[in-house]
Amino acid sequence: MDATKMRLSLKTLTMLLLVALLPGAAGAASFTASLDRDSMMLGEQATLSLKFEGVQPQDAPGMPNIAGLQFQYVGPSSSFSFINGQTTSSVTYNYLVTAQRAGDFTIPAMRADIGSQQLASAPLKLTVTTANAPSAAAVNSGSEIAFLKFNFPKNKIYVGEAEVGRLELYLRDDVQNFGNFQITSSPTDGFNAGKTTELQNQRRRVQVGNRVYTEIPLALPLTAVRAGALTLGPFTASAVVVLPSQNQGGDPFFRQFFNQGEQQQINLATEALNIQSLPLPAQNRPANFSGAVGQFSFAASAGPTTVTVGDPITVRVQVSGRGALDGVTLPAQNAWQNFKTYPPTTKLDTADPFGFQGTKTFEQIISPENSDVHELPALTFSFFNPDDGQYHTLTQAAVPLTVKAAGTSPMPVQAANKNSADEKPAQDILPIKENLGTHTQNKTPLVAQPAFLAVQSVPVLAFLAAFIWRQRTDNLANNPRLRRQRAVAQLVRDGLNDLKKFAAENKADEFFALLFRLLQEQLGERLDCPATAITENVIEEHAVLRSAPNATRDTLRELFQLCNQARYAPVRGTGELNSVAAKFETTVGALQEVKA
Repeated sequence: MDATKMRLSLKTLTMLLLVALLPGAAGAASFTASLDRDSMMLGEQATLSLKFEGVQPQDAPGMPNIAGLQFQYVGPSSSFSFINGQTTSSVTYNYLVTAQRAGDFTIPAMRADIGSQQLASAPLKLTVTTANAPSAAAVNSGSEIAFLKFNFPKNKIYVGEAEVGRLELYLRDDVQNFGNFQITSSPTDGFNAGKTTELQNQRRRVQVGNRVYTEIPLALPLTAVRAGALTLGPFTASAVVVLPSQNQGGDPFFRQFFNQGEQQQINLATEALNIQSLPLPAQNRPANFSGAVGQFSFAASAGPTTVTVGDPITVRVQVSGRGALDGVTLPAQNAWQNFKTYPPTTKLDTADPFGFQGTKTFEQIISPENSDVHELPALTFSFFNPDDGQYHTLTQAAVPLTVKAAGTSPMPVQAANKNSADEKPAQDILPIKENLGTHTQNKTPLVAQPAFLAVQSVPVLAFLAAFIWRQRTDNLANNPRLRRQRAVAQLVRDGLNDLKKFAAENKADEFFALLFRLLQEQLGERLDCPATAITENVIEEHAVLRSAPNATRDTLRELFQLCNQARYAPVRGTGELNSVAAKFETTVGALQEVKA
């Protein structure tokens, strides 16, 4: 009887608990979309959040195709709460929104079919504006943290002419560090643009108005492809700079050296440049002109010069100079009428990082079609020189040839062997062996022979080795922190060698830039956080480093301060740089012993 009452009591409690939970679990499902901002600058990113309450989608929703916007899925986040008998659960899918142009965009209402329910979100508005170039007065006043300029060597250019534009990034003297520099838009309509690269060893400090700025030059190779009025820019870019914190008090001059700094994202823009692109003149244009624009020299050779009809002759042509060498082609040689020609092969050897100077080599196979050919006609190459506005034709002298008529060659006669009559013919059939000999048998079974056992163990050992290797590979694939630890360890090992090389060459700027990056990577790996977010603050704020030895913490502070001071301190000697590198190597070893 007691057992029956107990079972009834448990059933009653279970039913009461389910009744208490049902109101929260049966709440209406909802789907909402939101942006963390409704306006942004070109080059910035907004976060789009798709939140589902009371329902769990199987996969992340697909995004609509909107011209000018790109969506990058970041990942989900979920929440669950139980308050006053009400159960609430939600899952949010997050996307980064990047704009490719300025304008007003509408993210339309999105629908999600989950089981038998159809959910929809409200449309969203997003305004994207471009950054404007600062005025000359603002730049000269020193109020601009950074600004961007674009220079082009000419305001008139011919179609096909190649020149290098120059983007100049200026950083104010109180900028402690900068990173994540990205060119967000580079309008070059009417030009073929190459890759933007920094000009090595050309950074310098310049006085602009009332402040000192660090100038970082970037090169942009451009080739005009269309005639008419063209516009270069405005170029826009974004970057993250570290500035001295304004809330820590003290003298502003000393704050820039010993302040831990605050990060700030900036957007930059240049003025637009108007360029006049001129068509190549039609007057005096050579018949064999193939579009080469620049300043070139020309050399050619051919060989062999004594051949039979149909034999190959290799013609080698080298075009050297300055211009858009990629577009240089070998012109058709109309005088090669008695030759069969094959398509040429090309090889480009550049002498500058932009591909505008160097040598382009053509190799073409030709073969004479009859024995009346006595020379390879003169080779010609024409180009347009934009400096003097004239066409030029270069000629290589004709090459004498000796061409023989093709004929049949007699079959070689096999010389008879003088002693062939004396040799006995080979015996084709061997006599049957009547006595087979004594049959012997190995007394040791095959399974007991060491060699046999060794051979049989090879597959087993190979399987075990493959199994162990696969287990280690899977463990590494499922352990991103271990992968990062190994990658950072390799980066630090290579970085130490580079630090010693920069110290030997007395390159202080490169030395401290690499040192700061290695400190960020090693601390980011130990603290399991992004390396770009690492500053000197983590030494005091992070619990892992607070438990590290005081000597290690003091050395870290000293290294960060040396990196911050490197921009303003005088050039250091090789001995001092080697001492800093050795101190960093010791500190890294101590950091790797710190348990996260």
